[in-house]
Amino acid sequence: MITLIIEDEKPAARLLQRKLEKLDVKVETMLHSVEEAVQWFENNSHPDLIFLDIQLSDGLSFEIFEKIDIKSAIIFTTAYDEYALKAFKLNSIDYLLKPIDEDDLETAVSKFKSRLPKAASESTNMQLDFEQIRQMLSNPFEKTYKKRFTVKIGQHLKVITTEEIECFFSENKGTYIHTYDNRDYLIDSTLEILEQEIDKKDFFRVSRKFIVPLKAIKEIQVYTNSRLKVILPTYKEDEVIVSREKVQDFKTWLG
Repeated sequence: MITLIIEDEKPAARLLQRKLEKLDVKVETMLHSVEEAVQWFENNSHPDLIFLDIQLSDGLSFEIFEKIDIKSAIIFTTAYDEYALKAFKLNSIDYLLKPIDEDDLETAVSKFKSRLPKAASESTNMQLDFEQIRQMLSNPFEKTYKKRFTVKIGQHLKVITTEEIECFFSENKGTYIHTYDNRDYLIDSTLEILEQEIDKKDFFRVSRKFIVPLKAIKEIQVYTNSRLKVILPTYKEDEVIVSREKVQDFKTWLG
């Protein structure tokens, strides 16, 4: 079985690859944009199975299918709510909501294997479905965002809601939640993935290291080199600086 991942963020693609390897599914190739995918399909045999992220860095992944006639079976990997895709579940092999649960992934792979003889014929119905899904996804009311995160503390699990989050930050290759009670929690994610999962009306990625919620901003100060400094209620471990290239977007976001 030849398997391909088309995923916006490389860390997310690698994480999915590791989960698939546990299921004895070998990933032959990983692609990360519409342009890269189109070029690859034009020069390679199409795979048996594609894990397809809906929103890529340079557009919706459905644009790939407007340019290339693809017969592969598809499993969607998406941050979009099940209600936006439920009408199309039977026309693709499956879809997986991010962050991808390993049990759901195993179920999707098993479903593909059980339907393998029919996958090629079913894929001919995909094109119309892509256009319909695109139209649904253009409706902002269909998009849902994460409202809570589960973190592991020793042998226990703790649920943290977005209302409790003062900021997200990365440090030493780890990603953390900092809460209003001045505690840090390691999470199994990256800032890149979080950007796709949280509401951009409420959160802004001010730099490579920080994502901050609007309601947590206590003060904004002018900083060196045309940058801005954000003061948060309890986080004091490092300066939260809005990078120069993000300052204008940050001001627009503030309204």
